[in-house]
Amino acid sequence: MRLSPALAYGCHYSAPPLKHLLTFTLPRHHRPTHSTPLLPTTLLLSSQFPNPNFLTGNCPFFRMERFWAGSGINKNKAMVEHLKTYGVITSEKVAEVMEGIDRAFFVPDGNAPYYDSPMPIGYNATISAPHMHATCLQLLEENLQPGMHALDVGSGTGYLTACFALMVGPQGRVVGVEHIPELVSSSISNIQKSAAAPLLKEGSLSVHAGDGRLGWPEHAPYDAIHVGAAAPEIPQALIDQLKPGGRMVIPVGSVFQDLKVIDKNLDGSLSVRNETSVRYVPLTSRDVQLRGG
Repeated sequence: MRLSPALAYGCHYSAPPLKHLLTFTLPRHHRPTHSTPLLPTTLLLSSQFPNPNFLTGNCPFFRMERFWAGSGINKNKAMVEHLKTYGVITSEKVAEVMEGIDRAFFVPDGNAPYYDSPMPIGYNATISAPHMHATCLQLLEENLQPGMHALDVGSGTGYLTACFALMVGPQGRVVGVEHIPELVSSSISNIQKSAAAPLLKEGSLSVHAGDGRLGWPEHAPYDAIHVGAAAPEIPQALIDQLKPGGRMVIPVGSVFQDLKVIDKNLDGSLSVRNETSVRYVPLTSRDVQLRGG
């Protein structure tokens, strides 16, 4: 099966409460012919995907419906509540921030902004699914405290960059780096419509055109670094710009990818662990991305 490169999806759902499992019914053509327990890490993808190639193959139930695929989510708060219900969001701070930054401002017209699905944003790039945004925010929460510095590599539409800015506040500093100039321009417009607009105006939040693999040294070191595309290996420049005590979240791999959590210890050494399997667009040069390579 050919995998679409336009994807940012993971497989890290907690099992929903039992009462939801008891009332959930699979479409007839997706029902298993034998008894199969739902695993705690199962992500159920929707048959309503805009592109059937949006399948990672990493999830054992990838052909089933998502629990809320047909529930008519049309409000940002409802999207967050669903993610809380199914154990994706466990942090009240993350829930507050995701409720405060309306995803609709960051999803291109013609897409359903509150579906838990990645969306194409042009230039062979995507905005990640809401559950991946929530996962990354929770992994970085302790390093996004007021006054801290954060770097968002491959900032795309600016959604997660705006969330970071709300978390660190006006005394902090958030930098988004995106190598497609048109996406930089549109992301700034998106942020200007959102609750993060005052932080953009005051200068504690900024988005720049550049090669994110090189980071953004001007405001380093960073307490938190997020990378929104999969690197073949962890870029040394990002390790160098990570503050001792800081944390980086980055997908690493090519065909098979893992979301890695990298903590820089106070002595400068690194602790690395795998959080979950994911499928992201590759972290590459602008020219290669535009060619779809």
